[in-house]
Order: sequence, then C-alpha cells, then structure tokens
Amino acid sequence: MAFCSVFACPENIFMEGLVNSSRITAIGTHFRQKSHAFVPTSSVQFTKSLYRNRNIGIEQHHRSLKPIAASIQPLEASPSSRSGNMLPSKEVLELWRNADAVCFDVDSTVCLDEGIDELAEFCGAGKAVAEWTSRAMSGSVPFEEALAARLSLFNPSLSQVQDYLEKRPPRISPGIAKLVNKLKANGTTVYLVSGGFRQMIKPVASILGIPPENVFANQLLFGSNGEFVGFDENEPTSRSGGKATAVQQIRKAHNYKELVMIGDGATDLEARQPGGADLFICYAGVQHREAVAAKADWLVFNFEELISSLE
Repeated sequence: MAFCSVFACPENIFMEGLVNSSRITAIGTHFRQKSHAFVPTSSVQFTKSLYRNRNIGIEQHHRSLKPIAASIQPLEASPSSRSGNMLPSKEVLELWRNADAVCFDVDSTVCLDEGIDELAEFCGAGKAVAEWTSRAMSGSVPFEEALAARLSLFNPSLSQVQDYLEKRPPRISPGIAKLVNKLKANGTTVYLVSGGFRQMIKPVASILGIPPENVFANQLLFGSNGEFVGFDENEPTSRSGGKATAVQQIRKAHNYKELVMIGDGATDLEARQPGGADLFICYAGVQHREAVAAKADWLVFNFEELISSLE
C-alpha cells in the first residue's frame, strides 16, 4: 500500500516522492496509552511568539526562509547548575577541534522549539503533547512510545502540516548558523540527527546550507486523501536508541575517525558509544536537562563557546 509524506504526492507541488513502507506505525491501533506520572525537567519556557508570514512557501521557496532568533538569548548557567564539565579538558578540546563530523540534534538545540510541540499547538493539542515530549527527552519512557502517544493526541493531516510550514518559519538558535559555517570552513561535515520530522527539518537544513542527504529524521505518512496514518518505522530515529544507530551508520559509511554529537536530550547522550560519537556536548541554552548535562563530556549554554574554541 502506498502512502505519501508531505511534499510526496505528485498532484501537490510541495511533495517529493511516494513513500512505500511495510513497517508503518498506525496511531490508534499500535499504541495503547499508559498512565505515567509526569516528571518535569529543569527548564525555562520561552514565551511563545507566533511568527506568521503568508508569503513563505515550502519546498520551492526554502531559500527565502528567514531564521528567527534575534530577540532570544540562550539560558545562562545558574550557580547551582554549574558543574565541572563546563570547562572542557584538554582531551575534549582536542577531539572537538579535530572532529571529522559533527551531528546536531534539532529541537531545542539547532532550533529554539520542540517541533512536534509547536505543530501540536498549531493543531490545538499543545499542552498534552508537550508533557509527553518532556518525558521522552528525559528518558523516562521509550522514545517510540512517546512519539506514538504524542501523534495520537492530534493526528495531523497533510493540509495542517502544509499550513503550519507556510505560517511558522523556523526559530533558529542564536549562533548556530555561525557555528555551522565555522565547522564547514574547517572541513568538518555537519549532520542533523533528529527524532523530529523531515517535513519540518528540511527548511532548517536549507537555511544552514546542510544537504538533504545529511539529514536523519522521522517521516510522517498520509493516506491518499491527506489523512494522517502514522510514521515510518524504517527510520532509525523513530525508536529508542535510534540516534545512536543513525550516528553509527554515518560513521561507518564515511569512515570518520572522530565524530561529535551535540544536543540536549537523553537520546542525544545515547549516541556516545563505541562505533558512534566519541564526544557528547550538551547544549543547554534552550533546555537544561540536568540528568543529561551531568553525563556530558562538555556542557555549554551558548554556541559562542564552541565557536571561540575553534579559533
């Protein structure tokens, strides 16, 4: 049975190809909602500003997208949150400077928001979905369970996703564009590895000059009438440990000697393992997840710290 992702059906100018999958998670039949106590993370919630620009297209107008981040400042470390890993060791600095490749998480790292939370808010289910996101990022529930649960709360249609992409340009974290450019100038290959959705990450990759083949993320699937039917389980990032698998695939395919993962969540930390990332840098400029930050090789609250260390 053929399903289509946004940008994927031939009759729609925003689509990029048919998705055929024998492993599709159909929300509602695959997932049984369970009761879990909500475990809040230590974070700062930004005031949600609704940026709307009805002249922004999706696929053919990616180059016109303007990142929004000028008025947002990264979090700063409070005295109680300071830890020894805020000052990198000589070994950590050397590995960072010599990395062949750097993999970035997207939500709450490259971008200021959690993409699925923003889409859910746009569709009227923001609060409930945000609670599940916190559980997933803290590692308290399996990622695939949290992903299915969140999508089942609002079942986004193809038209809703298209409308969201047209009206909500990406909010890029301060300093990320400069950091990506610096890495590329130094000959380091940059990847985006996310538990979010390709449909929402493509505009971000375009803004940062990251080629589509360097994006590893999930795929929303829709039926012939544009109804939401699930997500593609063939994507490694659709399940717990998926980012680690994606990073291992990247490293093996290109025979990278030194690879770094940068992100804010438990799924990013998982990528630091044999055959995967050699170094995990926790970026806490948007969300400071203390349990994750405590296990990082290097904890930063501002991308300028990483930029200056490369100069």
